[in-house]
Amino acid sequence: MISLICTVRDEADTIVALLDSMLGQTRLPDEIVINDCLSQDSTAALVRAYAQREPRVRLVAGGHNISSGRNHAIRAARGELIACTDAGLRLDPDWLAAIIAPLEAGRADLVGGFFRPAPQSLFELTLGAVNYRNLDEIDAATFLPFGKSMAFRRSLWETVGGFPETLTHCEDLVFALAAERAGLRRTFAPSALVHFRPRESLAAFARQYYFYGRGDAMAGLWPRRHLLRYSVYGALGGLLAGAWRWPRLRGPIAALIFSGAGAYTQAPYRRLWPRLTAYSYAERAYALALVPLIRFVGDVAKMVGYAVGKHRKADS
Repeated sequence: MISLICTVRDEADTIVALLDSMLGQTRLPDEIVINDCLSQDSTAALVRAYAQREPRVRLVAGGHNISSGRNHAIRAARGELIACTDAGLRLDPDWLAAIIAPLEAGRADLVGGFFRPAPQSLFELTLGAVNYRNLDEIDAATFLPFGKSMAFRRSLWETVGGFPETLTHCEDLVFALAAERAGLRRTFAPSALVHFRPRESLAAFARQYYFYGRGDAMAGLWPRRHLLRYSVYGALGGLLAGAWRWPRLRGPIAALIFSGAGAYTQAPYRRLWPRLTAYSYAERAYALALVPLIRFVGDVAKMVGYAVGKHRKADS
């Protein structure tokens, strides 16, 4: 039996599209368990309306964050195979068939699907190109599943103790790493696609990456990666201070900074340029100018968030 689960909160604007994509799968789940986690809008009423006319859909309520909401949905589910996604997304019609296949074939205990930006503005298109890799950039051997597109055996969920309910972010990565430490098998299903909308503004993106950075610190994830980011920006500050103090060094320092920025933005530009063919020259220039700004804002937001997370973890 296959259970498709999702936990939602205040998703009245997006829940209908998600449910329609769930019910439009070429391989339908045996049940769809939607866990409402403290919604204050009409989300629960919309799900309840679907449940009244579609017996596969069930509404449950519980939990205080995404981790506890997922765990509550899984406890309420009846299937031995669990497919998991998140609110605010749209599933490709073949998503469930693709993400469940390795479990049914006995090749894996945990499957990670892929996700693709579905932008609604030029800013969102640019943000998607900067922050999300193309499929040909993914190393299947090291790719960790994200909660928006994953499937697993119930026995795996039980073995690792479920999603960590103390975490509000990065809980899916901690879940996947716990499965890896337990020696359970993981695989990547590139054709299991979900479509998501990138953040609609620079402020919303900064907030998202602040919480990602804070979540990494609370979960103890990627300390070397974060140390490298602090080191690079510390070195950048030192170079700028040197250019201010010693004018004769400004040319070499500027060349060094621009070469580093070029290397850092090379992959985003390579992804972005083919997506701009339908835009005017002015729009293309705007999008290209956004790339280093998005990189900078994301890095600063993560550094601030990581510092806050380390402080909170030390106090807890």
